[in-house]
Amino acid sequence: MSRILAALVAGLLAVSATPSHAGDCTGYTVGLRPVSQYNHAKGNGFLAVRTGPGSRYAQLGELYLGDEIVVMDRSGNWYYVGCMTGRCLNPLWGQPNPTGWVYGKYIRIGGLCP
Repeated sequence: MSRILAALVAGLLAVSATPSHAGDCTGYTVGLRPVSQYNHAKGNGFLAVRTGPGSRYAQLGELYLGDEIVVMDRSGNWYYVGCMTGRCLNPLWGQPNPTGWVYGKYIRIGGLCP
């Protein structure tokens, strides 16, 4: 029995020691108003992509409801993401295919995340 337990512990340690890599963690934007209710001035219908992890940083792009993202880093409730597919490839404001920081409340992620 102790051999089995030792093997299980060794297996768990090997899995937990495996580092996550960019691209292992993906997700989607959620909880946003639909793009049909888009209003940049009022902050409706998009998730701001920022230059740093906080609302005081400049906005450089936008993500929209249902856009697919890759997560590359995390700082508290803020995630460093890149646009993979969706409206973010052809945004209503800002640069296409934005990469930057977004507030985590509006994304659902899975995989090996930072």
